[in-house]
Amino acid sequence: MNVLTRPRSRVHTIIAVAALAWNLLGLVLFVLQITMSAERVAALAPADRAMYDATPGWVLGGFGVAVVTGVIGSLGLLLRQKWSIPAFAVSLMAIMVQIAGTFAMTPAWETYGGAGLIMPVILATIAFALLKYAQRPAA
Repeated sequence: MNVLTRPRSRVHTIIAVAALAWNLLGLVLFVLQITMSAERVAALAPADRAMYDATPGWVLGGFGVAVVTGVIGSLGLLLRQKWSIPAFAVSLMAIMVQIAGTFAMTPAWETYGGAGLIMPVILATIAFALLKYAQRPAA
């Protein structure tokens, strides 16, 4: 059986809904990034424009995979489906690819310095926590 058969809990529902909201926000940000018009790109600050221009498609693809599988995992968590676990695992792996690619292939270090690691660490930590939560027997 693919359904996680545990009693419903208010805490689980809150976590699952928060996870879904978080990942949907990421999906919106991804869509905004990939649909950015030439005028909007031209209006970016020079440092942000350099980051945008230097970002390879595969890094952007990692972003897309991370948020789509995060949304899928969150829906699975909300519906108490076991497939939420591999979805969250793929999301975490895609986040790691995105982070590594961003710092290896773009001027992220020069643009943001060490402070540029704060958000990626938060993203990876939340993805890891969601994966671990989905794997819990009591999730």
